[in-house]
Amino acid sequence: MTTVRRLRAQAGVPAASETTASDDPGGFRRRLLDGLAASIVEKGYRNTTVADVVRRARTSRRTFYEHFADKEECFIALLTAANAEMIRQISAAVDQTAPWPTQVRQAVETWIACAESEPAIMLSWIRDVPSLGDAARRLQREVMEAFITVIQTFCDTEEWRAAGAGPASRQVVVMLLGGLRELTATTVEDGGRIGDITEVAVRSSIALLAPRTSV
Repeated sequence: MTTVRRLRAQAGVPAASETTASDDPGGFRRRLLDGLAASIVEKGYRNTTVADVVRRARTSRRTFYEHFADKEECFIALLTAANAEMIRQISAAVDQTAPWPTQVRQAVETWIACAESEPAIMLSWIRDVPSLGDAARRLQREVMEAFITVIQTFCDTEEWRAAGAGPASRQVVVMLLGGLRELTATTVEDGGRIGDITEVAVRSSIALLAPRTSV
């Protein structure tokens, strides 16, 4: 199930196969996002065309251009939804009353579970977005800021402060996120299973966020 389909199911919206030409515009938009996601899984973002998207969405080019200016705008909308859903799942998974290393494990395991459910989308986000236009680069920065905010919020509680592990600096959080993203990307590119990086990702994240000791 694609990220967009999960979002749709949670909202009680019918799957694309259950929609008809009489759907509201939002229904067509969701079908187009699903069509793009399916094509990325099959052939990658760069090799995907608008024709691929509309064929999978079972709609027309005219409908596509009523919702998106081009393939890149559709891609940005898909990634916006995917990253918002990942942040939502991570936020829901972390028990802020648990010991801080347990919280780190919960967050990292959820990150990996999301990436493992959508490896092609995750890889496309990491590899394709940097080479696109200004809108895509703005999205990349906005998503990074959203993840930074979430992690810094987790690390700025009594539980973390009492352990001497919080709050986390922006620089440390950026290093943490960059490492997780690159490890995920290289694992997918090398044909590995994302789940296999879980323990090293958890241990490394705990080490990075651990209380500072004097030298």
